[in-house]
Amino acid sequence: MTAPEALKKYFGFDSFRGRQQEIVEHVVQGNNGLVIMPTGMGKSLCFQLPALIMTEPSTDRQNRRSLGLVISPLIALMKDQVDTLQRKEIDAQFINSSITHEERLDRYQKLHDGDYRLLFVTPERFRKPEFLDAIGNRKICLLAVDEAHCISQWGHDFRPDYSRAGEIRQQLGSPPTIALTATATPEVQQDIVKQLRLEPDEIKLFHQGIDRPNLALNVREVWGEDEKLQAIEEVIQKHPGSGIVYFTLIKTLERFSDLLREKGIKHLRYNGDLDPRRRKYVQEQFMNLPNRLVLATNAFGMGIDKAEIRFVVHADIPNSMESYYQEIGRAGRDGLDSECLLLYEQADLQTQMEFIKWSNPDAEFYRRVYDFLVHEGEQVEAFGFDWLRERLLDRNRHDRRLETTLAMLERWGALEMSYQPLSIKIVDKLPTQLQDQARLEQKLLTDQRRLMALVNYAKCEEDRKQFIHEYFGIED
Repeated sequence: MTAPEALKKYFGFDSFRGRQQEIVEHVVQGNNGLVIMPTGMGKSLCFQLPALIMTEPSTDRQNRRSLGLVISPLIALMKDQVDTLQRKEIDAQFINSSITHEERLDRYQKLHDGDYRLLFVTPERFRKPEFLDAIGNRKICLLAVDEAHCISQWGHDFRPDYSRAGEIRQQLGSPPTIALTATATPEVQQDIVKQLRLEPDEIKLFHQGIDRPNLALNVREVWGEDEKLQAIEEVIQKHPGSGIVYFTLIKTLERFSDLLREKGIKHLRYNGDLDPRRRKYVQEQFMNLPNRLVLATNAFGMGIDKAEIRFVVHADIPNSMESYYQEIGRAGRDGLDSECLLLYEQADLQTQMEFIKWSNPDAEFYRRVYDFLVHEGEQVEAFGFDWLRERLLDRNRHDRRLETTLAMLERWGALEMSYQPLSIKIVDKLPTQLQDQARLEQKLLTDQRRLMALVNYAKCEEDRKQFIHEYFGIED
């Protein structure tokens, strides 16, 4: 089956976009690829279609046991993609921590028995012996690593288990591999290839570029709440249709929500502290109804594939060029003109500098938290998270180093944690990576440079798209 025939059969499209066909045919021929493609330009098809072609039903028994395996860090996005595939009657499934123990056992058995043509998992799943047993007799015809920037320690969303991607690839028999991301600097691109245990000449780079001609990239310097509010109102009035206004802090989002409601501007609100049912309701309202405005933190984004978003406003400066570009990529996916407005207020930099500090604890703090959990674990479970915070942070409720430390210890496999009730169990020694002060300082410096790049972008008086191209190492 040719790539165009498969595209029509499985997705109902008559033609590919951009370099999709070239990528699909390259991978189907058994080659490796690194795909850098803007948000909304069809990255998922670049691994889904090759997997479907390579697992086409056949009289060959071995082919019936072929499987396309997708490693992704995003549980919500996994479900969205699988739901979409299943609606097309494609035998796809996911296995992650969001399902029950009974559901996992059932899916393990089906995986072992030869069900599924596409399977989505997180990299952490490869720590589970039951999963390894279930997948052990399947032929992995394609390994797709989505959000591949998570592999690189220099990526803006590094996940330790992703650093095992090369080991996982070899464990699966070194199948053809495609790694995909929306944004990666040249340094991150090189690290992705290295972490996959591939040589540069063993993988072809497909760089779609990040130029979206229909997006107007604007920056407006503001001073204080009144000027921010005025700028937001003007964008809403200028662009009838749906839009997103991003805020860094929940309390700021709520303050502007009140101000907009006083002016009769209807909108939705979304942040990570909402209960799951409310988050789902807000997302469905925004996705399914026209002319919807949402005020959101960066928790709003995964699975947002609404074509007619006419504007994206950043009311506060984001923490990196990578995050900024991913978020504005949600605008104008229908190809029509859309505005991306960054409101730059110098006072907001202090907030981001604080966040960077909190997201980069030093080695001494990692040791202190780890030792406290080893020796006072029963008390932590008895008295709860607030008690733990008071013991380690002198009641400073604004400091988020503890949350970062627990998350990193969990990501590196040193502890297992659950909430309601709080349970923290030490299962391994303190990772050497979190004791390496020089490495931690380099990570801090990298984050600070990312923020400074965005400041320079805001102050740029020339072609901002050219600035972005230079940042990501794209040659015109």
